Amino acid sequence: MPECWDGEHDIETPYGMLHVVIRGAPKGNKPAILTYHDVGLNHKLCFNSFFHNEDMQEITKHFVVCHVDAPGQQIGASQLPQGYQYPTMDQLAGMLPSVVQHFGFKSIVGIGVGAGAYILAKFALIFPDLVEGLVLLNIDPNGKGWIDWAATKLSGLTSALPDTVLPHLFSQEELMSNTELVQSYRQQINNTINQFNLQLFWNMYNSRRDLEMNRSGTVLNAKTLKCPVMLVVGDNAPAEEGVVECNSKLDPTNTTFLKMADSGGLPQITQPGKLTEAFKYFLQGMGYMPSASMTRLARSRTASLTSASSIDGSRSRACTHSDSTEGVGQVTHTMEVSC
Repeated sequence: MPECWDGEHDIETPYGMLHVVIRGAPKGNKPAILTYHDVGLNHKLCFNSFFHNEDMQEITKHFVVCHVDAPGQQIGASQLPQGYQYPTMDQLAGMLPSVVQHFGFKSIVGIGVGAGAYILAKFALIFPDLVEGLVLLNIDPNGKGWIDWAATKLSGLTSALPDTVLPHLFSQEELMSNTELVQSYRQQINNTINQFNLQLFWNMYNSRRDLEMNRSGTVLNAKTLKCPVMLVVGDNAPAEEGVVECNSKLDPTNTTFLKMADSGGLPQITQPGKLTEAFKYFLQGMGYMPSASMTRLARSRTASLTSASSIDGSRSRACTHSDSTEGVGQVTHTMEVSC
């Protein structure tokens, strides 16, 4: 890979072209940070607030960042042709190895929101050797039942598309209050994303199947994510129930569950500083970014998630005993933090 691929790229994959934005240059053998946005958004609407947060610069100087836009969702995208078959969620995950290979990344740490979290989790299940860690916000591991699917279709017939998508992104409290953030995103979804393309992505996300993963020992031949995972959800967020269920399907020894207070449906936008700090601890728990290089960030947060230690240290204090069939008294390390 050349020294710097900074900028926009269109990558050819087995399932069509993919728009990708690279920020920075590879840093030795470190993984790339790869992001995938939620439906109704693109990488800018989903992640700008998070990655432009001052404290995030302390992290991004250590890693190359790769933002992926789902087909046709980037700002200024041409309308997809009539009759275009939008990739399935499995196929969207299957496009990502082409990105990793194109830029010569040895592995990635993924940050996904909503639909993007589902896609990255699917990617990690299919290609576990390419994924070192995952930060999954608002993930729902379940497919839609017929009743939910019918309700979504009915809503689509009676409401403008942005108003159909907004309840997926924001809490009921935020929608009822019609906060400035909700108003801003309604306008931006309407004006900056091609509505025909968005409808295709929305339909495909709502046609998703269950993520086939289960905690070891719960079912025969259980398969789950092998890498460290940090699950994140805002209080009263529409995805809260799904994230809790996802937590029950993951290995408790390498899963952190972070429930963020006062953050609504999109914590990376409303609480970028707190999420940045949590991400820092997550990376440190994986052996990256020694504390010495992060002292300014640590000092800058008055409402720290935990004492200034690595996530591993926090986990060891938060361990509980599991009655797993694999061994009575086995120690697990799930850490649930509200902040």
